[in-house]
Amino acid sequence: MTIRATERGTSWLSSAGLRPTRQRMSLATLLVGDGNDRHVTAESLYAASVATGDKVSLATVYNTLRAFCDAGLMREVTVDGSKSYFDTNITDHPHFFWEDSHELTDAPAEQLVISRLPEAPEGAEVSKVDVVIRVRRV
Repeated sequence: MTIRATERGTSWLSSAGLRPTRQRMSLATLLVGDGNDRHVTAESLYAASVATGDKVSLATVYNTLRAFCDAGLMREVTVDGSKSYFDTNITDHPHFFWEDSHELTDAPAEQLVISRLPEAPEGAEVSKVDVVIRVRRV
């Protein structure tokens, strides 16, 4: 890891008021160290961490991703109601889910048009709309 990557990770954590523990720093640097947005699963982040030689358990990765989401640093995108992906881009935008590779990528938000949503049930309000467009290579 470069010093610049570590600085990005530290800055990212401090922007949300999170204490920079060793595990958080390691995972934050993997997630935002190069300045690019990421879509990861807990398993893929764990594998990336192991590949760098870090000693982080899969349970710690899950807990850390949850803390990052709770702090507003990431958002969770659920596919098929069971598989969670974690996105470092927290702006509202749609996603493509690639069925063949099980990858999640950003879809162009400017091309998405939602003309009308159903009314929320009485006593409720729409808090957000997640759009996941399933695609496969032909």
